[in-house]
Amino acid sequence: MEALVSAVLGDLISRSISFAIDKCCRGRRDAPAIEDNLQRLRRVLLRIRITVEEAERRHVTNWVMLRQLQLMREGLYRGYYMLSAYKAQDPEVSSRRDRQSSFALSQFNPAKRVCTDLPAMKERKAEAELQEALAGLECMASDMKELVVFLSSYPPLSREPYSVHLWLENRMFGREAEQEKIISFLLEPEPAGAGNLGVLPVIGRARVGKSTLVEHVCFDERVRKHFSSIIFLSEADMGDGKVSPHHLGAKGIIKHRDLDSAGKSLVVIDLVGGVDDSILRRIMLSTLRGEHTEPVSKIIVTSRSEEVTCFGTTQALRLKPLPREAYWYFFKTIAFGSTDAEDQPELASMCIEMAGLLNGSFIGANFIGGLLRANPCSQFWRKVLTHFKELIRIHLHLFGEHPSDLVAKDRPVYLWSIASKIGTTLKVHRYYQACSTREHDLPKITMNDVQIGSARSRGKFEVLAWRSRIPPYYSYVFSCEMRASSSLLHISAQNKQIRRQQQPPRLNLM
Repeated sequence: MEALVSAVLGDLISRSISFAIDKCCRGRRDAPAIEDNLQRLRRVLLRIRITVEEAERRHVTNWVMLRQLQLMREGLYRGYYMLSAYKAQDPEVSSRRDRQSSFALSQFNPAKRVCTDLPAMKERKAEAELQEALAGLECMASDMKELVVFLSSYPPLSREPYSVHLWLENRMFGREAEQEKIISFLLEPEPAGAGNLGVLPVIGRARVGKSTLVEHVCFDERVRKHFSSIIFLSEADMGDGKVSPHHLGAKGIIKHRDLDSAGKSLVVIDLVGGVDDSILRRIMLSTLRGEHTEPVSKIIVTSRSEEVTCFGTTQALRLKPLPREAYWYFFKTIAFGSTDAEDQPELASMCIEMAGLLNGSFIGANFIGGLLRANPCSQFWRKVLTHFKELIRIHLHLFGEHPSDLVAKDRPVYLWSIASKIGTTLKVHRYYQACSTREHDLPKITMNDVQIGSARSRGKFEVLAWRSRIPPYYSYVFSCEMRASSSLLHISAQNKQIRRQQQPPRLNLM
């Protein structure tokens, strides 16, 4: 029996040693091949990026070309994400971060998802994934010759020589395909017959970009030439259902009017919390379809509710958060500014992690990205990352949801501050957006002041979270309250089970 056990153990040890030696040798053989593929990936991404940026400088109207450009953008985001993810898995970068930070990766940390989606470079699956992506991008690049020729026939757009991050902050990002879908609907011929008009519902969660998307559509030259007037109706404008059929502009906001044209009108109905079904039906089916001095041919309804789909004459456009790679590209550009992320692999690694924690929030990307760009120091970035992880951990513990999901539902959340103060925390009770005409009423305290500790407010106060630089130029304001951390200990009944399953958090947010 002992001889049998010894033989089995000897065989296992021999197999283990052989496996380790083989793996080590294979890793040495594969390393040059992977590095070569990464260099090829960098070159092909540069070619695609040049073409995409040149296309963005021109007024392209062909739908097929726009679709091809959208596919190229998606490939560009995925390619750069893969490059940064591989760089983040570099053993030297990982070990340096492990030595400098003792904060363990949590279950909601996107770095774990990176390890799942992009396994370590030693694995064959990672190499196969890299080769597949590289082959697709190289094929895409080889097909760009005709596209480049066609691009030269389109007139250039006026554009200031901004840095990349300034260019991104001053334009709508990642919604080109959705914008063209809406424009295509608006330019379709109206069905024959009096009172017939098309209705397109645009549905999405709060602050996903519905108003921004529609505003950009209405600024498009093709849309403005097609409609003699563009009128926006808010929820407040139609709360009682009494919209004058002869003077729509008296209730809403006139975004565009061509006095020399006698064409049809476009009406945009923006619903925030929802309007009674009977009121909306009466306005769309009676008032807007009726005969009046400003005949309406198309309607766009933006809402968070799926209920408005029943009013659509075409399939509703559901606006979703940006794909992971596109959102990361946006956040990375804001955070690094004009600096190349590849030159700072440690910061790039934290950037991937932070982008995942932000959960697709545009406000968070602009605010946190601007904060990081102003302080390009690994110690500062690590401190922000640690605070944000702690913030999310506490919200998952108390409410079972990510802070951005709570904000989308207009529910209170807690904020963090780098300038820690034991025993206090900052609670946000309400969120609202103010238009550009109310700039004089905006609070003087900014979120940047709160986060870095330069503002020492007490009690209830308002904070300017972020001011958008693109239409409709909204400013986002938070109604906050400074309170004792002990108030966080109250947990609703439905979250008691979550609390029992987790360890009590350290409630030092400020």
